[in-house]
Amino acid sequence: MNFTCSSMEKLVADFADHQPHVLAVDDNLIDRKLVEKLLKNSSCKVTTAENGIRALEYLGLGNDDTNSNVSKVNLIITDYCMPGMTGYELLKKIKESSMMKEVPVVIMSSENIPTRINECLEEGAQMFMLKPLKQSDVKKLMRSDLICRS
Repeated sequence: MNFTCSSMEKLVADFADHQPHVLAVDDNLIDRKLVEKLLKNSSCKVTTAENGIRALEYLGLGNDDTNSNVSKVNLIITDYCMPGMTGYELLKKIKESSMMKEVPVVIMSSENIPTRINECLEEGAQMFMLKPLKQSDVKKLMRSDLICRS
């Protein structure tokens, strides 16, 4: 099969459009880069944010409430313990939004605290994972259909 330059560009663009888009939120640069690398290894498009406020801004849910710049993501994965806004608080804001409430949210934490895990799941988190994230965790996400291709 022969591809012209323009048809090849279209194939690449089509593939990019069908890549799951994940927003990864973590205040720790090393953890953020690790999550980004693991997700990209699984053919995901990844956007990162260093805290909950930046994540809300990216999602178009910032304080201005215009919602005109809503970013399309298929999954949000966030650390629980972050300064300023915890992952739990971010989860609550996302689930309160009529435009974002259907987007799956996965919470990560290095602390295995059952009450915290239950609290997040009751508030609408689809999954709670222990840090550091591993490739097997990302494969589990892919198998669970949490990362749906648009």
